[in-house]
Amino acid sequence: MILIYRPYDVGDMVKVAGIQGTVKKMSLVSTTVQTIDNQRLVIPNNKIWGDVINNITAERVRRVDMVFGIGYAEDIDEAKAIFNDIIESDERVLKDPEPAVKVHTLNESSVDFVVRPWVKTEDYWDVYWDVTEAVKKRLDAADISIPFPQRDVHLYTHTVEKDS
Repeated sequence: MILIYRPYDVGDMVKVAGIQGTVKKMSLVSTTVQTIDNQRLVIPNNKIWGDVINNITAERVRRVDMVFGIGYAEDIDEAKAIFNDIIESDERVLKDPEPAVKVHTLNESSVDFVVRPWVKTEDYWDVYWDVTEAVKKRLDAADISIPFPQRDVHLYTHTVEKDS
């Protein structure tokens, strides 16, 4: 009897050979993956085994990594309180491991926070999207600006004198 280690099973969400989707079928020569947009792809196993295999649904719990920026003139303590309130009030966010809300980067035009709640794997995308929407609405309601890339353009004019 030969035992073969498989880093994924039928039904797992994976990212293999640059393709993300759900494993539908496996054989000795290929793996069939159904992509998120409902394409069915047959990937030769030699493309898979020579590359990184990311089994997205292997773990019961995942961390959602989000970055939100506020303007430099804004109150970071108020923004941090808003972010904490949003994730603490979402029943899908797990208490353990503890979520993190930290000032992350002093960027070109923003003070960036990382917001990192832990959720059940099946709640990942719904939490990601719902928290992102809630952040926008709550920052707008608190009159806290979300900066976007901008450039100042300075125009200089000069006159050229003609020779008479």
